[in-house]
Amino acid sequence: MDMLPVLMLAGGTFVVLALMVLAFSGPSAERAGARRVKSMRERHVVSAVGANAMEAQMRRVAAARATRMDVTAARFLPNPALLQKRLSMTGKPWTLGQYMMVSAGLTLVPAVLIMLQGLPILLGLGVGLVLGVGLPHFVVGFFIKRRVARFTAKFPDAIELLVRGLRSGLPITETIGVVGQEVDGPVGEEFRAVSDKMKIGKSLDTALQETADRLGTPEFQFFTITIQIQRETGGNLAETLANLADVLRKRAQMKLKIKAMSSESKASALIVGALPFIVFALVWFINNNYMANFFADQRLMIAGGGGLLWMGIGAFIMAKMVNFEI
Repeated sequence: MDMLPVLMLAGGTFVVLALMVLAFSGPSAERAGARRVKSMRERHVVSAVGANAMEAQMRRVAAARATRMDVTAARFLPNPALLQKRLSMTGKPWTLGQYMMVSAGLTLVPAVLIMLQGLPILLGLGVGLVLGVGLPHFVVGFFIKRRVARFTAKFPDAIELLVRGLRSGLPITETIGVVGQEVDGPVGEEFRAVSDKMKIGKSLDTALQETADRLGTPEFQFFTITIQIQRETGGNLAETLANLADVLRKRAQMKLKIKAMSSESKASALIVGALPFIVFALVWFINNNYMANFFADQRLMIAGGGGLLWMGIGAFIMAKMVNFEI
């Protein structure tokens, strides 16, 4: 029974950190865009029977190149396919094996250090799990968001370059290759990937749809659906893409306005959520014997766990109040 308050405190800390990570993980515009284009995408998904054999061959080649650590990570990590997709979205050459090693190190090292300080074992395990699971996930998400932001910022320029190529008489397949060579950053990388997929036998619609599924951005989904509809119904593709570039620029401007209007509320929520932890750490360094009562007195453990839980709920609500979908 003596370990019950410690377990409650460790569980409350984990719940609070999980809620704060979920709340401040970023706007849900991607999910909203995915919901808006889902019905249209389902009507325009093309079958790629001829590309299936090529894709299977590429998977076999990738599996042959995988290291033993990657194979081990794929066995023990939950949902390795989704994790590999997230790692590829960062644009970094990270592998499942490297991710597992970093997570294991971040879990074991803090747990051992906390236990060597004489603190409860469950507290060390709780902190280690939070760091080992949450920190790598946060870092990967940070790089994904940064790359997607860079992609979204230059994507209208790439569409306008595509429009100029179409108006000059180039076919869409060659124009995509030109955009991949002329535009730097994530936009050029993705267009070069689309061009390379077409060179190995995949159709334009299939290559674009695979890139759209991997990126997960509404902007590229709109672009993919526009190309698919135009190939089925006909029309002036250059004019349609020019209108799409204008819409994407206005969408980006609206996002910046909302970000500026909600920045004060987000800063307040972050300060209010972080201030108790900062004060706790400062008092701990000044007089650790005084703060050690939180790990010895059962009443303080229960009160601290309840406070952490309510703080997490409050931070979650504040984050959702300033989170807008476009």
